[in-house]
Amino acid sequence: MTDTNTRLEGLDVARFLALLGMVIVNFDTVMVSGGHLGENYAGIAQMLQGRAAATFVVLAGIGLGLSASHQAWERTLAITLKRAAFLLFVGLLNVQIFDADIIHYYAFYFLLGTFFLRLRSKFLFFAMAGLVIGFVVLALFLEYDAGWNWQTYAYSDFWTVTGFTRNLFFNGWHPLVPWFAFFLLGIYLSRLRLRERTVQWQLLIGGSLLFIVVSLASRALVSMVADIDAEAVVLFATDPIPPMPLYMLAGGSVASATIGLCLLVESRLRSSGLLRVFTAPGRQTLTLYVAHIVIGMGTLEALGMLGGQIPQTALVAASLFIAIATVYALVWRLFYRRGPLEMLMRKMSEYHPAKSGVSFL
Repeated sequence: MTDTNTRLEGLDVARFLALLGMVIVNFDTVMVSGGHLGENYAGIAQMLQGRAAATFVVLAGIGLGLSASHQAWERTLAITLKRAAFLLFVGLLNVQIFDADIIHYYAFYFLLGTFFLRLRSKFLFFAMAGLVIGFVVLALFLEYDAGWNWQTYAYSDFWTVTGFTRNLFFNGWHPLVPWFAFFLLGIYLSRLRLRERTVQWQLLIGGSLLFIVVSLASRALVSMVADIDAEAVVLFATDPIPPMPLYMLAGGSVASATIGLCLLVESRLRSSGLLRVFTAPGRQTLTLYVAHIVIGMGTLEALGMLGGQIPQTALVAASLFIAIATVYALVWRLFYRRGPLEMLMRKMSEYHPAKSGVSFL
């Protein structure tokens, strides 16, 4: 869906907002926070922690679902295999700079997601529930802190087979169990009539109400068990680490509400002439995600601003980066439809069935 007459540009707006949230959280992480995640967060960064990334993943699932609806599954698989390889390569390079990289997880989200495209919606929900419950089971039998130094956010054995597998599936920043459930939620949402205002309102209102209910339930449950068993508090928290069931519900509800809101305001933004301000950067979030680490954090390091800053300073730095990135994206959009990394990924994943040597029966 690339034509402006058919493209759901509200999704690009949502991608921009998700990117904004991730930049704020990540800048706060490297500039302010110390100790275990959740202990020293303040203000906006705390509210966005885990929510922005969840929205990012849900949007990725929607993107795969929408693109797959216009082509044969075999073509989707062939293209996705190449894109997954590209994302894995870029993500593992990115890990060298920023341990909390999400791109290499994306490679597996997309790869596995392709095989769920043929499932009926009710089975997608069964799979989502299985992933959420499965994480709780794993957390009961495995050591969640294995490999982690929470003071430095370093993962000691990431580059070993055992460590990489553990990080990918269980206790990484965005592990497949249960984070892949967000991607499956995106695939489900892609099957809705997202152009209809009724559906958009349902996403906004339903997601907002669910988030409120989950937040209130979490607060009540945490208060009840805190004096009984302090360690059990984590089971009812909505913090992203570890990603317990109420966090997953909170993350999915925020993503749904955000997507519904962005689809609703798309027409108003278009009529006001502001739509492109959001869609230009929203269409190259891969490029800008890498840029906020390589260029943004690289600049912060050169200025000696990694660590020891206050949250307000991190917020200003994140806002400045987004402002510069938006101006860049608007200028780039005058000449190209896609960002640099998006163009490269698309070029490398072109589908040539006659030359691929692969036969799909």
